[in-house]
Amino acid sequence: MTTPLRIVAVSGSLQQPSRTRALTVSLLTGLERALVADKHNVHSHLVDLGEISEPLARTFSRVSATRDLEAHLRAIETADALIVASPVYRASYTGLFKHLFDLVHHETLFDVPVLLAATGGSERHALVIDHQLRPLLSFFQAHTLPLGVYGSEADFNDHRVSSPLLSERAAPLIAQRPRRADVQIAA
Repeated sequence: MTTPLRIVAVSGSLQQPSRTRALTVSLLTGLERALVADKHNVHSHLVDLGEISEPLARTFSRVSATRDLEAHLRAIETADALIVASPVYRASYTGLFKHLFDLVHHETLFDVPVLLAATGGSERHALVIDHQLRPLLSFFQAHTLPLGVYGSEADFNDHRVSSPLLSERAAPLIAQRPRRADVQIAA
C-alpha cells in the first residue's frame, strides 16, 4: 500500500458552531472524496482553532507548546496539501490565526499546495483571500492555488454549507500535485 497523501485543513474560527469550520470540513471532505476516487490513499487532519485556542494563546515559542499543539503544528509542517480557512474580522484574519502560523517553521511549506478559503458576513469581504491570506502563505513560499473559496452568510443554513458551489472547488489542482518528500526541519 502506498504512503497516504497528508491533507491538513486549518479552521481559523474560535466560535462553535462556525461557518468557517463548516466550510473547512466541507472542502476537506470534497477533496478526500476526489482523491480517493482518483485512487489515492488519503490521511486527513483537522486543526480547529476553536479547540486549541487556550493552549495556543499561552504558547510564545515552540519550546512551550503542549504535546497536542505540537502535533497540530507538525501536521501542518508535514502536509502534502493544506486547506486554510479563516473568518473575516475587521478585513483580516484573527490574531490567534496569525499566531498559529507564527509558530510554523518558515521552511516547511515550500511549494506545498494551499487552498485558501474565508467566510464573512457579505461578499464585500471576499478580497481577504488575496489581500491577507495569500501574502501570509506566500511568506512560506507555499503554492497558493489561484482559486480561493469565499462563503458569505447567504451560502450557509444553520452553520452548514448550503451552496453546492462552495464544496466543489478544491480537488482539481491539489489532486494533480506530486507527493512531497518527508520534511526535515533544521533545529
